[in-house]
Amino acid sequence: MRRMKMLGGCVLVGLCFRPAYGPAAEQGTGLLDVLAGELTYSMEKLAAPDGTRPYYIAYTITDQQQVSLAATLGTLTRDDMNHRRILDVGVRVGDYALDSSHKIRTGQFEFDPSMFGFAMPTEISLDDDPDAIRHAVWLATDEKFKAAAKKFERVRTNLKTKVEEEDKSGDFTREQPSVYSGPTVSLAVDSAAWTQRLRNVSKIAREYPLIYASEVSLTATAQNQYLVSSEGTRLQHGQKYLRVMVSASSKSSDGMELEQFRIFNAAGEDKLPKEEQMAEALRKVIQQVLALREAPLVEPYVGPAILMNRASAVFFHEIFGHRIEGHRQKDVEEGQTYAKKVGEAILADFISVRDDPTVAEFNGEDLRGYYKYDDEGVPASNVKLVDAGVLRTFLLSRSPLEQFPNSNGHGRRQPGYQVVSRQANLIVESAKAVSLERLKQMLVEECKKQGKPYGLLFDDIIGGFTGTQRAGAQMFKVLPVVVYRVYADGRPDELVRGVDIVGTPLTCFSKIISTGDDPAIFNGTCGAESGGVPVSGVSPSVLVGQIEVEKRVREQDKPPILPPPIAQGGDK
Repeated sequence: MRRMKMLGGCVLVGLCFRPAYGPAAEQGTGLLDVLAGELTYSMEKLAAPDGTRPYYIAYTITDQQQVSLAATLGTLTRDDMNHRRILDVGVRVGDYALDSSHKIRTGQFEFDPSMFGFAMPTEISLDDDPDAIRHAVWLATDEKFKAAAKKFERVRTNLKTKVEEEDKSGDFTREQPSVYSGPTVSLAVDSAAWTQRLRNVSKIAREYPLIYASEVSLTATAQNQYLVSSEGTRLQHGQKYLRVMVSASSKSSDGMELEQFRIFNAAGEDKLPKEEQMAEALRKVIQQVLALREAPLVEPYVGPAILMNRASAVFFHEIFGHRIEGHRQKDVEEGQTYAKKVGEAILADFISVRDDPTVAEFNGEDLRGYYKYDDEGVPASNVKLVDAGVLRTFLLSRSPLEQFPNSNGHGRRQPGYQVVSRQANLIVESAKAVSLERLKQMLVEECKKQGKPYGLLFDDIIGGFTGTQRAGAQMFKVLPVVVYRVYADGRPDELVRGVDIVGTPLTCFSKIISTGDDPAIFNGTCGAESGGVPVSGVSPSVLVGQIEVEKRVREQDKPPILPPPIAQGGDK
């Protein structure tokens, strides 16, 4: 019995004694068959000495292939190719009503590595070797089961010593199993051609000595996912994520770092931009950076403003989207801004918001938040969150709420992290849309009404962050990169710099006056407890009656002392 191991009180039998669940190794069957065989074995045999058994197990293998190329000043700076497989094992002890995932209320901070980017993905064999893959699954299952059993004991003790919980919902929803086998995907990037393209475009920056850093890059990922669960889910599906980015940065005379970029997203190689489009985008980005070097700093301000479409999409994502993620409504450490507001008006009555991961593109542009099944194997669905200003539901994973006992297909994670409810394609729609020209007129009218000499127009936003927990301030900060003063007396709009948007969500959303008729897309990657996931936002431009900005952090180092070499008569 050399292969018999006692690991933390849980007896697992080695592969030499394993029954032949599923096809034999020599048949070279797919990953789903290998996972299904190991799943059957674990569910039938896995038990602790005290009789504790898992009631649910799920195995996911994420196969990722990636190409990453980058160039600066006409030279190649990055040429990476990467292929890896990540194994995620989910084991639950207890039952659907109460299990090992239940949050333990301590009133104290407990370090969770996955919340701070320290998740340690389990990387497994790239070869389709069933025995090697089963071995990795076996070890990971043992570790997860022992942790779940230990956690479940703590959960039951915690419930006996703490006050009654507000949310009486269970810990895991009951869902119909999903079975789907889609085609796998692979990259078809001509690395040699793209390398030359990136060199050609990036060389443009040599013409601009005041641009201190610049880059043109291509990142392409082909991701295939294989998921089986003890409930009968069996999924195979693939997706591509491709991105071209052009960026440029400089430093103003007062030390402020200035950066601009343009990103092209695509779900296939045929939709990537042409060299001419990339060159035009880089020149525009450079011109914006140079203009910002000369732009005046803005002082703190409270007054009317327009958030242009892409900026508005980021705004809604950061301030609204994170607050309607379902798991935040039952966590007593969260601010639960909207937890008790279902059926109440939370936005202007002309605004509706939905999150629809089933939409692959909008106006011909690919959406990064598209998917068929979420990371718990639940089919994606179009969820109407706000209907004519009234909150109707939340984004839900398989962690239920009292009023909402089922998932709506929004359980998501980066491989190696724990699933929580997340945004996908957040779409803002308006029944009160006017032209951008009229929206700017309304901004001026609002400035005069409030006695303000100018309003602000936020043309682009780089991102932001928001605090949602009770222990911190219920506030947000959004980081604009292109801002204009729109003067009430008719003077030309003026480019300015050096401000961040700040505020609290309930106050900010109560000030929306009207929207434009110009919906546009922001594609990005959102980081939260379950890692970075691809997301999209679609929104029209929005006029708000009051917004607050504060001074941005400004670096204290002066620009470089010596002029750059490209200004010394080198190759321009």
